[in-house]
Amino acid sequence: MTQTSSMKLLGARNMSCIVERMEWNNKMDLIAYGTEKGEVVIQRLNWQKIVTFPTPGEDVRVRSLSWQMDETLLAVGYSNGKVALLDAESETIISGLIYEDDIKKVYFSKAINSEESLGTYTCSAKDKHRRFLPKLQPLTNIDPCLKTLDQKSFPKGSPCFLVVIMRSGKVHLLLLGALQAGSIDLTQHILHPEQFDVYDVRLNGDFNAIYALLRDGQELKMLHFHNQVLQECMAPMLELATHCAHILETKNYINDTQQCLTEAWETVQLEMDNKLTKYANSQPYGLISAHFLELHVFGFATFEVEEFLTLSEKGFKKIANSVDLSLSNLQSLVFKQLNGSAVNMFYFLNTIAGFGRMSHFFESLISPDVANEAMRACGAFVLKVHELQRTIDTLLHDMKLFHAWMIFTILRLSHQEIPDDLVLTEEENIAMADFLCSMEPEFDDRSDDEDELDPLSETPPPARSKFNLERVGQYLDNAYLPQPYPKDPSQLWEEMVAENECLSHCKLFVPHDMNLSLVQQRDKMFNAIDAVFHKPTESISGSFKLSSTVICNDLPPMEPGEDLKDKEFVTCSYYVNEAARSDMLACTISWQEAMILEFSRAGDGWVRCTRIKLEPGLFTTSVNEDFCYLRFVDLQFYNESSLSILAQSTNAGPGMRPHSFFVQFSLSAARNQSTQHQMGPLVKLKETTVTHSIHDIVDGAAFKGLDGLCDMLAVSGSRKVATVLSDRKRKMTIFEMEIEEEEDDTEMSQASFLDISKESVIAGVADSEKPEA
Repeated sequence: MTQTSSMKLLGARNMSCIVERMEWNNKMDLIAYGTEKGEVVIQRLNWQKIVTFPTPGEDVRVRSLSWQMDETLLAVGYSNGKVALLDAESETIISGLIYEDDIKKVYFSKAINSEESLGTYTCSAKDKHRRFLPKLQPLTNIDPCLKTLDQKSFPKGSPCFLVVIMRSGKVHLLLLGALQAGSIDLTQHILHPEQFDVYDVRLNGDFNAIYALLRDGQELKMLHFHNQVLQECMAPMLELATHCAHILETKNYINDTQQCLTEAWETVQLEMDNKLTKYANSQPYGLISAHFLELHVFGFATFEVEEFLTLSEKGFKKIANSVDLSLSNLQSLVFKQLNGSAVNMFYFLNTIAGFGRMSHFFESLISPDVANEAMRACGAFVLKVHELQRTIDTLLHDMKLFHAWMIFTILRLSHQEIPDDLVLTEEENIAMADFLCSMEPEFDDRSDDEDELDPLSETPPPARSKFNLERVGQYLDNAYLPQPYPKDPSQLWEEMVAENECLSHCKLFVPHDMNLSLVQQRDKMFNAIDAVFHKPTESISGSFKLSSTVICNDLPPMEPGEDLKDKEFVTCSYYVNEAARSDMLACTISWQEAMILEFSRAGDGWVRCTRIKLEPGLFTTSVNEDFCYLRFVDLQFYNESSLSILAQSTNAGPGMRPHSFFVQFSLSAARNQSTQHQMGPLVKLKETTVTHSIHDIVDGAAFKGLDGLCDMLAVSGSRKVATVLSDRKRKMTIFEMEIEEEEDDTEMSQASFLDISKESVIAGVADSEKPEA
């Protein structure tokens, strides 16, 4: 027996529900599994649960699990089109994507070696933004648990691709989980789209091609697509993807800040929702300014104003302090968080615009004109932030002056002693009169023609019910500003732009649209940023070229409404062999046959094929009867030299349960039974290969009997573990692999497996009966 076939039982547990997916971490003793309820559970080798992530919705199933190489990050694909990135260390949802179709599979590629991918491109500005840009302050008002998937930060760690395969045949590539690095629709490259199914799509080890295993009519095909942009632009793509991640995180921060602004603004409105608001709502448009001006200039108060001024000095001071505090909080959010994130965004976009000037490296990835337009849109957003900041500053000053005047008026009308610090100066009196006039500004007269065309022109203008606070609130609405910021006659630049039309259309200057709200300007900037990243997606997607079609085997026809589960069985596993510079793909082509393909990446264009079957061959010597009638259940690469197979007997008599077997198949032993083929436009393996029985390959297969009817397999060669699911996917059994020969329990009989598993069943039942916390 080879060392890789030695194994011992570590334990077994009955699970509380059906397990549908399993995946081992390649470096840590962590296994993730998805349940029928749509939950994702991460636990250790000793059965200790680390975290349970709830289902994203009702009737949602887990379609796929994949660990990022050497990281604690787990990618999960759900049946409702969601892809979530889960961090087992922080026990949080890092980020996510939403697609409109059902997910077939998601996986992380191997890590990209940045030094090998650099080529002639070098960049010394990596993470230099940390030197120049201050760290954005955390937003304490935002609860991280309430964020949606697309509002989280992006994962850190080894650079790699995240590949999302849809059941419709569309495949999406994302670099660093942020940059949309191309997509391909497999249905555009087949002959029979009405009889189509995709089994797996994999990036090759050099990241310049993909392998797609699919059904095309009644044939099982492997399509090989080469991509020239991926081959030539990997280092620039990594640079662009890094900045894309920074930009998307900054976008999320701006959205969060906007949410905090809205909440702070609602707090200001709540503080004003008392006698101030009730009085304003009870007055026709125009009377508020008239009444307060009469009180301010002549010192006489109308009956309505006297009722309004029944507040005590202390009561009004309390309201004034609350409003001032809320406005100061709003002012701080705009000045620090919003302005800081806008400056950060401008820095990143400016860097990308600089990349666009290096056409030798970024011509396929960045359009300089589009990048410059995004930078101008960001500059316009910065100007709008400053405009809002000046508006808040003005309102804060006016409200403090208004509150001081109101307290002075209350004390004067109640014949109380007035402190000297409450007496307004001449300049403050003039400013107070201007503020009272601006509460309800006059509307521009409309022409008779406009009145005839607009039936709403006869309706009275809306009442100003918030004491001029709408000058700030209008910036937080997704609508044009009813009261644009007044032009400052001292600003000579604005006067020059107004007088010279050529300046307003010049691409060197940042436009400033006075009529747009902050929300509209933000959306305009986001749209311009999205346009920047359309170029790499289009370039990479258009560069996929079908270079070879490999016909693996025939499949039964797909009849409408017919279930093919009993007719066909196709499952596959993929492994990148770095030592041999090859990509390995193992797939079942029927219930009894499998095919192992090894694609060379050395430039010779060869593919090595090994076809095996579980049945004895014509010249097979005596074989145990239990091993004669087997079928495939699952298979996975254990490492570059071994393939782990889960098989099941088919000769069980009436009333007898079939047996399950774990088979460790040696790929090196089967190398002499393989055939070599030159990759070309069309390769027909089914006509040029010979099927060999695994029983005829010397030292090729080691069989281990398992307890129960096993349904699924998960192995990890780096962790030296294997896990099988049995009893209708409700029992999980873990084995340790590669046990030293001198250990007493290296060789385990079928009876010993049964004895230990019975004990584990009793323990599992006892655990399941314990009350949940």
